[in-house]
Amino acid sequence: MVDGHRASHKRRIEREFGVPIAGEILPPEQWTQTALKRLPDGELDWTTLFNRTAPCILDLGCGNGRYLLGSAVWRPDSNHLGVDVLPVVIRYATRRANQRGLTNVRFAVCGGLEMLRQHTPPRSIFELHCYHPQPYYEPSQAHKRLITPEFLALCHRALAPQGTLFLQTDNPGYWRYMQQVVPCFFELIEQPGPWPDAPKGRTRREIIALRRGLPVFRGVGHPRSDITEVEALRLAESLPPPLFDADRRLRELDQLESSSDA
Repeated sequence: MVDGHRASHKRRIEREFGVPIAGEILPPEQWTQTALKRLPDGELDWTTLFNRTAPCILDLGCGNGRYLLGSAVWRPDSNHLGVDVLPVVIRYATRRANQRGLTNVRFAVCGGLEMLRQHTPPRSIFELHCYHPQPYYEPSQAHKRLITPEFLALCHRALAPQGTLFLQTDNPGYWRYMQQVVPCFFELIEQPGPWPDAPKGRTRREIIALRRGLPVFRGVGHPRSDITEVEALRLAESLPPPLFDADRRLRELDQLESSSDA
């Protein structure tokens, strides 16, 4: 009993804003290597990448990896890949995954659209997650927004027929746009409250938003079966781009997130 009590005190649990990050930091000799330092020129072979065949979970814009780490810890029978355009957050995510000795997760520096266009085989993804894509507040930067009709058509192509798309934002304008275009490609079900597995937030950004009392908008999408890959891409060309007003007053949340230690 005493030995068990002492052992529990040796566990190294990492917290962010007081909320634990899944898994515990292991002794260095148990660390793994989870960085995918170079993506192939074409599509990824998931079986080769993970040295096994398993459902694949893809997180686009994974940030510091909080959600994907938790999923990898609690779902060891699934493969996980997280990508982000910012090398600094991928370094944080990789370090944490390495320290937890995880073998079912990889992280890479890559944009979400690039990942879908160039590296994701059709109908190969079990779950696709996209949390808090950057809204870009200046009208001159609206073309950089990730959630576009083309993006959604590519998500539709990437997901297996029974796959699931998870979307989340704290920007009301972005969410209204998603409500308009997502149902063209997916059966959209809005999630009325926090995800059951993470009531304090699946991501760093969600934790911050909830602590500041801001609304967070969440939805789950299942690929529509009545449109083909070709039809989805053709449909994307006819839908409006994301030219919504992102509300510059919400920039404060971005500044708070970037000024805190990752």
